[in-house]
Amino acid sequence: MISLKQLHYALAVEKTLHFKRAADACFVSPSTLSNALTEMEKQLGLQIFERDNKKVLVTELGRQVLEKAKTIMLQVDNIQHLAETQQAPLSRPMSIGIIPTIAPYLLPVVLPAINREYPKLQLTIIEGQSEVLAGQVKRGEIDTAILALPYELEGLLTFTFWQEDFYWITHKDHSLAGRDKISAGELDQAQLMLLQDGHCLKDQILDTCMISGSSYHSVAASSLETLIQLVVGKMGTTLVPQMALATLMAVNKSLRSVHLSEPGPHRELTMIMRPTYPGVKNIELLKALFNRQLSTQFG
Repeated sequence: MISLKQLHYALAVEKTLHFKRAADACFVSPSTLSNALTEMEKQLGLQIFERDNKKVLVTELGRQVLEKAKTIMLQVDNIQHLAETQQAPLSRPMSIGIIPTIAPYLLPVVLPAINREYPKLQLTIIEGQSEVLAGQVKRGEIDTAILALPYELEGLLTFTFWQEDFYWITHKDHSLAGRDKISAGELDQAQLMLLQDGHCLKDQILDTCMISGSSYHSVAASSLETLIQLVVGKMGTTLVPQMALATLMAVNKSLRSVHLSEPGPHRELTMIMRPTYPGVKNIELLKALFNRQLSTQFG
């Protein structure tokens, strides 16, 4: 009979398409992993992987086997989490993915409260883009993820805990720097700079402002901090979410922030969860804590 360990090894090879990297990820030697998979293929009477010295391919039958293996491993994970729900809430290891436009601004606000209220919680934080994190939640690789809506999340449950607007950031010398509010239409001539493709914040700004490709500058920046430094250097202006304002503006006295007057909220912060995840109580507790801390911080 094939074992859960063999399934774990096989899924690691599928993910890496490389036996040594898969072995490293599983903390075993390449020979141990290879022998276990060879034995698994013998037990099943079919070939899962085609391999030579240069590459690893998954056979068509192998893909079907691995899809079922993913379901099995997900159910095993659910059983383990179900047992954990009988213990004190938020007292076991938990992995949370967070997108880069939330992590640096949310974590300093909520981590002190988490440590104070749930000292036994062992958090693992994984930073990544929305598409990657949503996939990891679906596959059971992480427990939950914190993303920003609107974003397509088919097959996942959402637990929204915060809503916020965008603010236009400009140099104090800009002619519109003294305004209290600014409309999307006024940004056409503002040399607007946005994050590179792949960041959901860029898409949310484009949707909120109904901006065309010709209305903003293409900048290959992967962080709001980089965009802010470009604004400091008078290379253009940008938009940032409310929760990032204090951090980004604190050491940049030459900048001004102006509220974007388009109908809001401009984005919503949410925790996502697969429907079968048994730790929903823990998600709800964190949701309440996040909302409480953000309300205290930002009003």
